[in-house]
Amino acid sequence: MSDETPKIEPKLNPTTETTAKSGSDGATEKAPQTAKKGSTGLTRMGPLLAVLAIIISFGLMFAARSYKTANPPVAKEAGQQAPKAAKKSTMTSTVQIGGPFSLVDHNGKAVTEKTYAGKQMLIFFGYTFCPDVCPTALTTISNTLDIVGDAAENVVPLFITVDPSRDTPEHLKEYVGYFHPKLVALTGTEEQIKAVIKVFRVYAAKAKTDNEDPEDYLMDHSSITYLMGPDGKFLEHFSHGMEPEKIAERLLKHL
Repeated sequence: MSDETPKIEPKLNPTTETTAKSGSDGATEKAPQTAKKGSTGLTRMGPLLAVLAIIISFGLMFAARSYKTANPPVAKEAGQQAPKAAKKSTMTSTVQIGGPFSLVDHNGKAVTEKTYAGKQMLIFFGYTFCPDVCPTALTTISNTLDIVGDAAENVVPLFITVDPSRDTPEHLKEYVGYFHPKLVALTGTEEQIKAVIKVFRVYAAKAKTDNEDPEDYLMDHSSITYLMGPDGKFLEHFSHGMEPEKIAERLLKHL
C-alpha cells in the first residue's frame, strides 16, 4: 500500500452548473434586447413630444392675443387718458341733425328755422302724392297732438315736401286740411328743398318708373318723424308705425 492519500476532487452537480450557466447566459443575452426596445421607444416618443410642445405653445400665444383684443385696457385712474379707439367711437356716434332752412308755408309766407324758435317742432318729410306712408304718418301726428291736448300748445307739426315741383303752396294748403288744424306744410325751390333735406339727413329720390307721363311718379323717401327742441336742436326721432300713445308719452317728457 502506498502511503499517499488519494485526492478526491468534488464533483460538480451537473444540474446546478447547467442551471446557473443557463441563467447567467440568459440574463446576458436578454438584457441587451430589452435595452434596445426601451431605447427605440424613447427615440420615437422624442419628436412627438417636441411637436406637441410646439402646438401647445402656439395655442397659448393665440389665446393671449385673443384675450387682449377682446379686453382692451381701461383707464383706471381719474385723468388717465382713455384708449384711442374709445375716443374715436364716441366722436363718430354723434351726428348733427337739423340746421338753418329757408322755405315757404302753405299760405305762401316765407319762413325760416327762426320762425319756430322757442317751440317744439314735429317734422316729417314726404309729399302729397304719397299713396300710404305720408297719410299714415300725418294721421299719427294728428292723433298724438290730440292725446297731448293743451300741453301741445308750443308744439308745431311741420310737413316738409320732398317733391317741390308738384307740391305748390296752393296744393299743400288743400292737403293739410285733411289733418290736424295745427299742421303746417312747407315747400320751396328745388335748391331750398335739397338744402333742408341735407341738413336733416333725409333720403329722397324719384322712384324708377316706366310711365311715360313726367308728372306721374312716386318718391322714395325716409319715413322718420323728428322732434326738435325750442333751440332748434335735435331731441329724438319716432319710427314709422309707432303708436300715437307711445309718441305722446315720449313727447310729454320734453314739454
